[in-house]
Amino acid sequence: MPTVTRENIGLLNEKIVVTVAKDDYLPSFEKAIKNYSKQANIPGFRKGMVPAGMVKKMYGSSVFADEVLKSVEKGLSDYMVNEQLEIFAQPLPLPENDASRLNMNSPAEYAFAFEVGLKPAFTLPNLGTAPLTRYKVAAPEATIEEEISRLQTRNGKMTEPEEVSSEENVLNVTFVESDESGNPVEGGISKDNSLLVKYFSESIRPSLMGKKKDDTVVIQLSTAFDEKERDFILKDLGLEEADAAKYFKLVITKVGLIEKAELNEEFFKAVYPNKEISSPEAFREEVKQEIEKYWDAQSRNQLSDQIYHFLLDHTQIEFPESFLKRWMQNGGEKPKTAEQVESEYPSFINSLKWTLIVDQLVKNNQIEVQPDDLRAFAKNQLLSYMGGQSMDMDQPWINDYVDRMMKDKKFVEDSYHRIQTDKVFSWAETQVNPVEQAISAEEFTKMQEAHHHHH
Repeated sequence: MPTVTRENIGLLNEKIVVTVAKDDYLPSFEKAIKNYSKQANIPGFRKGMVPAGMVKKMYGSSVFADEVLKSVEKGLSDYMVNEQLEIFAQPLPLPENDASRLNMNSPAEYAFAFEVGLKPAFTLPNLGTAPLTRYKVAAPEATIEEEISRLQTRNGKMTEPEEVSSEENVLNVTFVESDESGNPVEGGISKDNSLLVKYFSESIRPSLMGKKKDDTVVIQLSTAFDEKERDFILKDLGLEEADAAKYFKLVITKVGLIEKAELNEEFFKAVYPNKEISSPEAFREEVKQEIEKYWDAQSRNQLSDQIYHFLLDHTQIEFPESFLKRWMQNGGEKPKTAEQVESEYPSFINSLKWTLIVDQLVKNNQIEVQPDDLRAFAKNQLLSYMGGQSMDMDQPWINDYVDRMMKDKKFVEDSYHRIQTDKVFSWAETQVNPVEQAISAEEFTKMQEAHHHHH
């Protein structure tokens, strides 16, 4: 069997030399040649009757090299398993290896050298000592009222009043590209749209009051809409920001108004079909809980982010830097320049460090992802595709969908990592002692935006 030697060449960096003798590869070489003889299709010979000497002459050199290298690879693999070596990536063959010296006519002892980067031992910090904050966002009164109004509008009825009387009116219009006087531009844009009066800028809204079906108004995009709505209109018309100075004649084709749904049991049932709500007060409380549930989820995500940074910042891990940079440069499908490696190395190490931390947490705390977890994840994903509507999740077509997804290797791998990460943070939350702090929705949102901008 191959002999293996190992020497330290740097921090967590080792050189492994695998030496194979003739007895390690010759038997498999002769066997491979015989198999070639049985399978080769060579003119003038029946299949399986090609002389071994001819096969050896034609294919021997490549088969010989293959078998020697297979013996080397097996020797290396067996050694790492027996020694329980935990390494990064794959062993890197060293430049001193020279496959051209392999000669089937003069079998000899061959040595091949590899470089490996060893995974470091490290200690995780005590999460119980982490200075963390759990933010508590109360649903603002204005937000509750705004959401109730939105739900009333969403479940209201469309009416067709004779004229525009409020900012809540809906206008079906045709945009006709024109000059400043409203004369249509030859070959210009003409497109239908539907807009609330309040989508127009404040300076334009008064001019729309009293307008009826078939009335017209000439607008310039730059002044008729504020930035957010203007961007939407420009995209819808197939225009760029530079076209905002263009004029359009709006032809009103319909005036509409949504009559908001009344706060009664029919409305409550439409919004929350699985709940028994009989009064406006109870409905308001349900809306409040829904809003706070959203903010609680955001707060949990923010706490997870704090846990992530605490673990990353307070876990000291040494890395075989020179090996990892060589591996980054030469271990991928395409070689990278030294400059590319230097640029990418910091984020690469951060990612690698987090992977090691997660692996340690998973191992130390027996965190497992079961097949049932993957199936439940697939069902929840399908539910989100369906708009979150409630349904019987044990229907045959749903189970067929889940069965298909369980055969999708990419889906299973991606889902496995997402579920594992969620379980790691769920476990971590049981270990921390955050200080609870009340915060407004506005302050919380600004804090998140600042954090994302920093990253």
